[in-house]
Amino acid sequence: MKQIYRQKESELLIYTRHPDREQYPDGLARSIHFGWSKDGRIYQPLNRNYGILFAEAVINRNNTICAKGLKNPWVFEMAGGSYGIFAIRVNEDGSEDQESLGCVFLWTTDNFIEFNQRGMLKLGKDIPVQWVSCQYLRTTGLYKILWEDKEGGLFYNTTSDITNPSDLSAPQPAIKRGKVMEIQGPEGAVPGNCIKVKSDFCDRIVGKWRPVRNTEIIVPEKVEVSSEEDLNQICATAFYSDGSSALKAIRWDQNCVNYKLPGEYTVNGTVADRKYPFPLARGFADPVVFQWNGSYYFISTNDNVNDVGLYVRQADTPEALFYESTKHHLILEYNEEYDFIQTFWAPEFHIIGGELYILFAVGGKKWSPQCHLMKLKKGGNILDKNSWEKPIRIQKRDGSWLTDKGITLDMTYLNVKGVSYMIWSYREHIGTDLDTGSMLYIATTDETLPWKLTSDPVLLSRPLYGWENVEGTINNEGPYAFVTDDAVYVTYSGGAANGYTYALGLLKAKTGDDLLKPESWNKSVTPVLSYYSLEHRYGPGHNSFFEDPEGNLMIAYHGVESIMDHIRCSGIHRVHFDINGNPVFSLSPERDLDPKLSKVKTRVVVK
Repeated sequence: MKQIYRQKESELLIYTRHPDREQYPDGLARSIHFGWSKDGRIYQPLNRNYGILFAEAVINRNNTICAKGLKNPWVFEMAGGSYGIFAIRVNEDGSEDQESLGCVFLWTTDNFIEFNQRGMLKLGKDIPVQWVSCQYLRTTGLYKILWEDKEGGLFYNTTSDITNPSDLSAPQPAIKRGKVMEIQGPEGAVPGNCIKVKSDFCDRIVGKWRPVRNTEIIVPEKVEVSSEEDLNQICATAFYSDGSSALKAIRWDQNCVNYKLPGEYTVNGTVADRKYPFPLARGFADPVVFQWNGSYYFISTNDNVNDVGLYVRQADTPEALFYESTKHHLILEYNEEYDFIQTFWAPEFHIIGGELYILFAVGGKKWSPQCHLMKLKKGGNILDKNSWEKPIRIQKRDGSWLTDKGITLDMTYLNVKGVSYMIWSYREHIGTDLDTGSMLYIATTDETLPWKLTSDPVLLSRPLYGWENVEGTINNEGPYAFVTDDAVYVTYSGGAANGYTYALGLLKAKTGDDLLKPESWNKSVTPVLSYYSLEHRYGPGHNSFFEDPEGNLMIAYHGVESIMDHIRCSGIHRVHFDINGNPVFSLSPERDLDPKLSKVKTRVVVK
């Protein structure tokens, strides 16, 4: 039957996807996806057809994690103009979840950009719910929840407050349900339902979840200068599809300008763009680029030497770190006396209390990597192994080791309003049936004795979402922070560290909040960088940040070159900031600057 659409309306589709073990496994497919359509027939995916909302795993009594997924989602309009989302929780493999019998899970949202997880709503029977829908009846002020049980029985509940489980009526028999949707959805879609929304509202949603790209370059039509240096300070403004902008340096062709002869000249230029092709370096994971005393340094986990030893490179520019001619300098080597035998992992440079340190993990004859720290001697040379003091293993505030029953790794440092913190990854019983998965912890430290914590460790995050624990990887690792005037951003990684599912998560807190309180932190449900985010880069994760010579915040990370590849390679691109000032980690170099827009010109008036 032909449908008639009112002017200035669009449609939002909610769906899950069919799992594809080789390219989009259970933990990703059984999450909530969104699509949109202008005509109600063909639907385009949001977030490049990657999940946006994920079910939280359940923590078992033995402290292990039981991964969960979602099926048969339903989106509906709520009183007051907000929206609700129902979905049925299942096990990761799609089987029935015995812990949520008779229940559905609810999220609410005002904008389909930020979501509130409201938790479980028990509909009244201890048998699996197979399908659910919801409609707000304006005439009665009630929500009608229609659902189907395992045997095909239909029931309904009503409530005046969808977020208040105690207000829910007892289930009543229902007669029939609506037709199953038949739409042309995105690839692999298992459709839920659609709702109509205003087109301008839909445009804002699409603007958030589609890839950001460069759309325009603007330079001043005329500038007054008196020297070559003056002209070099003139920048281009790059505009992007979400309405945001960024300043870009320009390489001006100044051969036609005579700065000794006042007058007006037409000058051509090329918008500057530092090139960081992927891969920059094969077999180098957990990359860190660090600026110190006018030079750039590169350190990483070196897979090419079986993760044995710490190697550093030095160059005048970030890109020169990756030239074939740039030398590797061994600064910490295999040492049986220290019991430094294996897993020289995730080294990071940090300035702590005005001194330069490297945080890293290392293990001995028995495989058990642990967090260590070593300090550069006064007047020492980073590239000289004799310029470094003996590494020290990280201690708790009582002087005991950080752990005596698990592994610790990926420690990072941050200072917020004069308070020093360490964040690291901790895991117990790895590779056994009692594997806890890797978890992120935070504690304060004294910058004069940074190897000793000054507070008890506090749990920040566990890998509860499907993208974090996909196919049993159960990872929260590789934390790294940057701090603005108002916010603390901590990225971390989940998924397979040497595979295509590796992805970047984000924790955010306000600078004035108590960072040792878990409630001070907001954890993004959706990864901020995945193998769906970037062109020709798979499994981007375990990142660090640095500033390039132009002052741009850059992200360094490792990834693999294809879905089937497992050789970890280093990559770099710019961190963008959207129109609201939020960081965008998924702006690939291909979309950061459109080559067709890179040629510019201006009229130069020599004073």
